[in-house]
Amino acid sequence: MRHGITPMTSAAADLDSSGESALLTHQRVHLEALEPVQRLQWAKQHFGAGFAMTTSFGIQSSVLLHMLSSLPDAEAVPVIWVDTGYLPPDTYQYADKLCELFHLQPVVVQSPMSPARMEALHGRLWETGKDSDLDLYLRLRKLEPLESALDQLAVTCWASGVRSGQTDHRRTMTVIDEIRGRYSLRPLLHWTNRDMYYYMQEHELPQHPLFERGYSTVGDWHSSAPDSGTVVGRNTRFGGQRQECGIHLPGVMGEGI
Repeated sequence: MRHGITPMTSAAADLDSSGESALLTHQRVHLEALEPVQRLQWAKQHFGAGFAMTTSFGIQSSVLLHMLSSLPDAEAVPVIWVDTGYLPPDTYQYADKLCELFHLQPVVVQSPMSPARMEALHGRLWETGKDSDLDLYLRLRKLEPLESALDQLAVTCWASGVRSGQTDHRRTMTVIDEIRGRYSLRPLLHWTNRDMYYYMQEHELPQHPLFERGYSTVGDWHSSAPDSGTVVGRNTRFGGQRQECGIHLPGVMGEGI
């Protein structure tokens, strides 16, 4: 485990048949009984300076950001935003609006290789239809920048807004798992689209501009599309080539994307 992840493992070293610590299993049961904001509070107290959150400033990102902002000393939790350099103008504008609303100064991370340089050396990797090219694109623009930021911030647990109904892989997740040498907390894992919508209405949170144009999920401009009659949600991403960008997969970075 990178960084040792002592907050969860020091009290119980026994492993179950899957190789998980008994304490992790116990904490998972505890977390399942909590509300999302309580899960954030637990992680903030449990991991201290080793706790961070990620955001994409996507369609429903305001929900988890609002929950974090409600916690005492919320500014002590770094919020990491992976900016691929290919986000739609609407997302950059929405990010500014949410940053102002929540008094947020995100940790913006980008690939050291600019989009122009990447295209000059490798071409437009997202449009070849080759899995190897899409793997390289996602590794350069998303995975490596995120892992670098998590390392620099000495993060041992990070929270994200993933939900079980979004992809086939996310249906296999639990509220907290070990992933690439850290713990990944999913406060909103069991929330539905309806739950998200009503929460945003109740707290008068602004919608992403692309929501009104039929998008239920949005990433890079070239790999996102509005829902259609037959293709909805994460199936609209990457031209249907895959549902996941790799950030939430458990494999070693650059493998199993």
